Amino acid sequence: MTSRKKTPETLRSHRWFGVSDLRSFGHRSRLRQLGYDSADWAGRPVIGIVNTWSDINPCHGHLRARAVDVKRGVLQAGGLPIELPAMSLAEPIVKPSAMLYRNFLAMETEELLRSHPIDGVVLMGGCDKTTPGLLMGAISMGLPAIYVPAGPMLRGHWRGETLGSGSDAWKYWDEKRAGRIGEAEWTEIEGGIARSYGTCMVMGTAATMMAIAEALGFTLPGASSIPAVDASHSRMAAASGRRIVDMVWDDLTPARILSPAAFDNAIKVHMAMGGSTNAIIHLVAMARRAGLAIDMARFDAISRAIPVLANVRPSGRWLMEDFYYAGGLRALMGELREELDLSCVGVSGSALGAALDGARVHHPDIIRTLADPVSRAGATAVLTGNLAPRGCVMKPPAADPRLLKHCGPVLAFEDYDEMAAAVDRDDLDVTPDHVLVLKNAGPKGGPGMPEWGMLPIPKKLVRAGVRDMVRVSDGRMSGTSYGACILHVCPESFVGGPLALVRTGDRLEVDADGRRIHLHVGEEELARRRAAWTPPPARFERGWGAMYSAHVGQADEGCDFDFLTGTAPTAEPEIH
Repeated sequence: MTSRKKTPETLRSHRWFGVSDLRSFGHRSRLRQLGYDSADWAGRPVIGIVNTWSDINPCHGHLRARAVDVKRGVLQAGGLPIELPAMSLAEPIVKPSAMLYRNFLAMETEELLRSHPIDGVVLMGGCDKTTPGLLMGAISMGLPAIYVPAGPMLRGHWRGETLGSGSDAWKYWDEKRAGRIGEAEWTEIEGGIARSYGTCMVMGTAATMMAIAEALGFTLPGASSIPAVDASHSRMAAASGRRIVDMVWDDLTPARILSPAAFDNAIKVHMAMGGSTNAIIHLVAMARRAGLAIDMARFDAISRAIPVLANVRPSGRWLMEDFYYAGGLRALMGELREELDLSCVGVSGSALGAALDGARVHHPDIIRTLADPVSRAGATAVLTGNLAPRGCVMKPPAADPRLLKHCGPVLAFEDYDEMAAAVDRDDLDVTPDHVLVLKNAGPKGGPGMPEWGMLPIPKKLVRAGVRDMVRVSDGRMSGTSYGACILHVCPESFVGGPLALVRTGDRLEVDADGRRIHLHVGEEELARRRAAWTPPPARFERGWGAMYSAHVGQADEGCDFDFLTGTAPTAEPEIH
């Protein structure tokens, strides 16, 4: 005990259970009501398990069982596990967008921990918005925290083809729209593309954010790559339960883990994974919670230096299950050793360099070397110009190379409904050279910045064999998506950003290598359009939506709430 930074009397939970007064008597008697005895809590850290399991979240369908594994580990290490359910943001199900509720989960996580007698926390999630939501809340609360990633599902299968969730849905949907497959084949794909619990098994936002959590130091080494239904996943959950108890005694808080170097490591891993563009928004938000500044230029600079090493869809060939068998994230980070700050310490208590010792690549086509990458273009390009003065992003490896430098006429849509009504019309005046532009899909305009950025190719062009076009919006794109999509145009059109002024027939130029996006409309004409523009009506009049709309930041600010960023302390609750 003498080597520990904490003693039983300095545990946060001691304020609830260890004091000799009437209020603590009440707390203890209620624990006894639950069947506990003093041996369960006396001198033991209380470990919160924030679980985002729900019956309608297939990504987290196994987390109820994994919570049992975590509890086993906590008990083995001498802690008292307390499971706390939190909002489950099922990306495929929650509408209008799970992103609308990411900050809700972050607030819920922070306040669950603050209002309960919790000394340390195990965070259980994995679906796109749960990883950043949980981590943002834990960072702001400042208690020792370890993350248990849900892990990817198993590969999909159909008629001898390997299917990747999301990516192959988009692919075969276009084949169906083109008349190349029918209802019978489509139904078979529906039954074979998602075969187990777990997150999307392509390099979507879920896999990206779980890998980033590990790269930041919030998971045990290797935890983010384990398939959801693998027995190793249960063992990892139990090990995380054991580890969090030691973290409490050592007072290993997020502030001791997070640093500019840790975030640089995470961005480098993101780029090497060919990760989702959504990660930029989430990492900015997480850094701001830690009192650190990351701007869009930092992502672009690292993207230029770090090539894509993970040969995983949608930028590559393989799936996350294959990535795990090839050595997983430890192996990929091992290939990046010379680019990483190996002195960063994560939840394991060891420096990153030690955590990577022994990491090996078992399948060199799946995890490439710096000398033989999947793509040298970089996973993410940040473009600026008169259409996006605060930046926009794209994923060059997932686009048709001919479209990385393109100038064409605009076909503009004011909102998603207008776009959806038009794209299947046979008489739509559109060519493969057109640039499709969608407005009002941003943080306030969507609302919640939905994943509408992979605009559908007009049906008449799909039938003609067209599979990619330049598409521009202030929305996001699923990490499972692909194509020449320019996203996160900032400021968004809903608040009067330049995108609001674009009209059908304008010419728009995109240069991915030059990091440039330019609307070929003169400043005088843009000024006339700006003077004529009127703000749209508010999306919400009450409730969470109204609070969200009043306080959410733009994409380059991480879409966090203005009153949640920074490290200003919040007082511990008084106990009377």
